[in-house]
Amino acid sequence: MKVAALSGGVGGARMLRGLTALDDVELTAIVNVGDDDLIYGVHVSPDIDTVIYTLAGLEGAAGWGLADDSNAVMSVLEKFPIDTWFRIGDRDLATSLFRQARLHAGWTLSQVTTAQSAVFGLRASILPVTDEPIRTEVHVPGEGWLPFQSYFVDRQHRPPVDDIRFSGVESAAPAPGVIAAIQDADVVVIGPSNPPLSIWPILAVEGVADAVGSAKRVVGVSPLFGGRPLKGPADNVMQGLGLPAGTAGIVAAYPGLLDELVIDTMDESDVELDVGEVQLRVLPTRISDGAAATDLAAKLLGR
Repeated sequence: MKVAALSGGVGGARMLRGLTALDDVELTAIVNVGDDDLIYGVHVSPDIDTVIYTLAGLEGAAGWGLADDSNAVMSVLEKFPIDTWFRIGDRDLATSLFRQARLHAGWTLSQVTTAQSAVFGLRASILPVTDEPIRTEVHVPGEGWLPFQSYFVDRQHRPPVDDIRFSGVESAAPAPGVIAAIQDADVVVIGPSNPPLSIWPILAVEGVADAVGSAKRVVGVSPLFGGRPLKGPADNVMQGLGLPAGTAGIVAAYPGLLDELVIDTMDESDVELDVGEVQLRVLPTRISDGAAATDLAAKLLGR
């Protein structure tokens, strides 16, 4: 079975881990790059790295970064007159140094990501949604527009958000293979990621939403449990952007795209909601461990 999965952040990466564990699945992960930024002079791609580290079984305890990474570089850097609110472990920094060097040499982000995937021994195909730079920015009332990392990491995603934009997306084309992967897929999975912050930047790239809307079958996995995420600001951001609360808000975030939405057992009562033609399925969606992720992926695909 060919599966194309839209992913961003920890939840999406854990869903991918379950899908790639299924022997009969040919997985292509299409990853958000709206979180990318230039940090300490190197190109950081947090969602791409989170996906690759997770699929390699090397992710940190919080779901991002590398497990048991050291911080020698940061401990020295913070002695200098520079703001070090964005922390990068030493081995994690090596990945970004490689990425920056290859990009400077003329490689595309897709080429860098393919090489990175090979280094970490992945069998799934990992694609950035675009090779062009797009940057997620959020609007905070009374403050104006903030770059994503300033909002999410430096400000710990505390400020309210009432608008969102993806700078540069107007001139961004899908990376090679992205549209074909969606068109060829037996099923497209939208992972349990924050819809506005992690999935909308993917769908905003020209042609991607249309391809998803025309796909054979599209299944979303809700990131909510009892109407709230396990962590992160998904519910608050959705509310600030005027989306309905809970499951209805997840459906509304993907208008005309979903055939099915998988919701957690904590939200079982939501199956009575009127969400148009979208089928609501109830499954355990807590996937912090690999076995749970694999079990969910198998049930999601009808195994």
